[in-house]
Amino acid sequence: MWKNTKVIDVHGHMSTPPEFRAHISNNVALNTPSKLEIPDERLDTALKRHLQVMDERNIDVQLIGPRPVAMWHWMRPILQENWTRNTNDVIAQSVKLHPDRFVGMAQLPQSPYEKDTKNCAAELERCVKELGFVGGYLNPDPGGKKEVPGVNEEYWYPLYEKAQALDAPLLVHPSASYDRRLEIIPHNYQINNVTEEFIAMMLYQHTGVFKDFPRLKIVISHCGGALQRFIPTDHHLGHHEELHNNLYFDTCAYDDDFLTAAIRQKGVDQMVFGTEAPGSGGAIRPDTGRPSDDVVPVIDSLKILNDGDKVKIFNTTPKKVFTLLKA
Repeated sequence: MWKNTKVIDVHGHMSTPPEFRAHISNNVALNTPSKLEIPDERLDTALKRHLQVMDERNIDVQLIGPRPVAMWHWMRPILQENWTRNTNDVIAQSVKLHPDRFVGMAQLPQSPYEKDTKNCAAELERCVKELGFVGGYLNPDPGGKKEVPGVNEEYWYPLYEKAQALDAPLLVHPSASYDRRLEIIPHNYQINNVTEEFIAMMLYQHTGVFKDFPRLKIVISHCGGALQRFIPTDHHLGHHEELHNNLYFDTCAYDDDFLTAAIRQKGVDQMVFGTEAPGSGGAIRPDTGRPSDDVVPVIDSLKILNDGDKVKIFNTTPKKVFTLLKA
């Protein structure tokens, strides 16, 4: 809670006991899909720490989706379809255990082996209509090898059509990269986040996706991955569409200067609150002694924002974007 305003975090990832990832590792080893069942007691043990992290960071409600490094989109479709369904069922189980704190976001059975995203559309519909989810995750590079068409191409149109019809926003969040140049860099999937999110932003801005799908809403993680070094009128950028009703960015960035610049560039009205907590933001801030993913006080301290701006980021705009959220 921030000044009696409920804080809605749109960028959270599921917490699970060890048998969750052990299950998919075994399936890959056997090349055989199977049903995953986790007892409520085991799952809730993992969720208790998650809820403690949320409480410590003044997060009232969090939209939880898959952990991107556990989406395993590079797998053969027979495994990916099964793993996606298992993952979404566990997310729904988590929401059922704590319906006042968690809201579901769908993993999609993306695969570099598929010719389009029709299978993703079907799973998104199941998650929204049957499980009560409010959106889904879009990995722009599911194989990690830059082989799938850009997010502006017709490959993605079956998913966009379904997301628009359901009024279910898509959160752009990359996963693993198999670029050999990056292998020496620790946690090199983070580099993939930067590049794939920025490319996705530019493709959405400079192509006709939102002319074809005017009610589609896209949220790009981590403030859009990277900052734009040119001013908006620079000829290097060319003309791009103003997409105030379509394209949004979450605040999941832990460097104060980067976050400030991102809000200035994107605009307050395009920002939605996101932390990824618990996730990659465990470093302690030397000035406050608090974890870097404790983002509410960071946003509260930004002098470029007034109280009305902060209410928009924490509450109003997340509800505007994710209209399927229950009151």
